[in-house]
Amino acid sequence: MSTLIWIAASGILMSAIALIGSVTLILQETTLKKILLPLVALAAGTLLGGALFHMIPASVDRLGNNVSVYAWILVGFTFFLGLEQFLQWHHCHRAPSEHRPVTYLVLIADGIHNFVDGLAVAGAFLIDIKVGMSAWLATAAHEVPQELGDFGILIHGGWNKRSALAYNFLSAITFLVGGLVAYAASFALDVSFLVPFAAGNFIYIAAADLIPEIKREDSLALNVLHFISFLAGLGLLLATRFAFEP
Repeated sequence: MSTLIWIAASGILMSAIALIGSVTLILQETTLKKILLPLVALAAGTLLGGALFHMIPASVDRLGNNVSVYAWILVGFTFFLGLEQFLQWHHCHRAPSEHRPVTYLVLIADGIHNFVDGLAVAGAFLIDIKVGMSAWLATAAHEVPQELGDFGILIHGGWNKRSALAYNFLSAITFLVGGLVAYAASFALDVSFLVPFAAGNFIYIAAADLIPEIKREDSLALNVLHFISFLAGLGLLLATRFAFEP
């Protein structure tokens, strides 16, 4: 398969994840609460694992072990800090009734976020298909709980089911757009910087957004479950590192 096909296929699959939000319509809110935070913990582990086990080593291999790699990691980290600061938006990982409806802001911010993710994952595919696959896997893991929450916000905010699905899908398809933009840009410039940039994104989302969500429980059993889920995410990405090595 050509790199373009990998990028396009990964973009289509990532956009389809937006449809998983419809699950919130058939689940009781108590059930949704039980599954969301373990998924968030798993996503935090996969994002950190993707950054540390795959993307940063690939960046060093491609760009050399120099300060520019780490500068781009910080740029990626800071970019998402700015996105949250200026758009006053965050990922949604709690059940729908726990949120004040800010539906249009969620859709706009999610579209921007997905576009940047598309740029970053495509940059990983352009360096190495295996790095791209690991980046896509880590991104998909954190998209599942996010899309569950986003769809719940739209419904809770008064949107009908068909409109909520359609607009959530449209905000998700910007991932594919970002991937195609990165591919087109690669003919005119070296897009290798997108990989450490994406690593910075991943570290920020995991550390500043996801991990705080799983530290709020008073129950020892739930804290243990979340910690195990986090370790499972790390272990999954570490296992794929060994699996992808020659």
